[in-house]
Amino acid sequence: MEPKRKILIIDDEEIVLDSCTAILEGSDYDVETANDGNAGVSLVKDLEPDLVFVDLKMPGISGLDVLAKINAIDPTIVTIVITGYATVSSAVEAMKNGAYDFLPKPFTPEEFRMIARRGMEKRSLVLETIALRREREMLRENFAAIVSHELKSPLGAIQQNLFVFVKEVADKLTDDQNQKLQRMMSRIDDLVKLIHSWLRDISVDFDKIKANFKLLPISLPLAKAVESNEPHATRKDVEIVVTDPEPTLTIRGDEGTLTEAFVNIIGNAVKYSHPGGKVSVATQSRGENVVISVVDTGIGIAAEDVPHIFDGFYRAKSARETYSGSGLGLAISRRIIEAHDGTISVRSSLGEGSTFVVTLPAARS
Repeated sequence: MEPKRKILIIDDEEIVLDSCTAILEGSDYDVETANDGNAGVSLVKDLEPDLVFVDLKMPGISGLDVLAKINAIDPTIVTIVITGYATVSSAVEAMKNGAYDFLPKPFTPEEFRMIARRGMEKRSLVLETIALRREREMLRENFAAIVSHELKSPLGAIQQNLFVFVKEVADKLTDDQNQKLQRMMSRIDDLVKLIHSWLRDISVDFDKIKANFKLLPISLPLAKAVESNEPHATRKDVEIVVTDPEPTLTIRGDEGTLTEAFVNIIGNAVKYSHPGGKVSVATQSRGENVVISVVDTGIGIAAEDVPHIFDGFYRAKSARETYSGSGLGLAISRRIIEAHDGTISVRSSLGEGSTFVVTLPAARS
């Protein structure tokens, strides 16, 4: 039998506490009460309730302070404000402090039961979301371990042995045999790279990169990304033209992961450009954002592929026909940019090149 869910009511009026308790009597809830904010906060720590009703106007610490303290103790606890001084501004303040809903006095028993029911439904959804997130993380970790151990290790061993074998028999192979071995080595190398991409995508929690955020000139990760792609661009005879951003254009972010995102975006632009083509990288300030555009004159993307281009493992038909790949680079880039509270979009037409636009919030003092 599941334990009863717990409701705490914090109000300085005894009649409100008594009436609310009476309304919920006989329900599937355990109900506790407190007649001031400090006592209520102490009970929250001991009781660990699912739902808390808080009066805004109380002696001692205010209801808003109580909401903030409850949110600090456990942000998954659902809080509902009850007050006889309901105004739009007080409702907004309550919501800012974590309140889920607002119940003005006086209220009917049915109104109270209904809002308690809604609060419990919200609590169930919150706990279910947390459980699913935890389960997803466990699956990611287990899958990463399986991929690493069951696939990466054997392939790595085969790859190393092939390197040694080819070196030992290099002078004994016919041209046809040598070509077959080179194809084998190339395919194994592609598989190893694909596994590394999988591991990168499934094992890194991009939410955690926010802990490394600092003030950062946007020119820094862009310059490193361009430098990383220059050798490939030179081999393809593709010119990368950079419009130097203003030194004052700064963001709050993680340099390493942003560099990775821009390496992927600029690298794709170079990869799918025609020899003798050009990739333009420009940065500008637009309102409260920093906007980075990467424009190429390459093969472009068909209209039916554009909506899926940032999905994991998805590759446009034009890309599949031109180069092999995992289809994870842009998906990882999008997750990095979204972790920075930014967006990425693309405009493209088949045969006419593509424009990728990254928008990031500008840093504020």
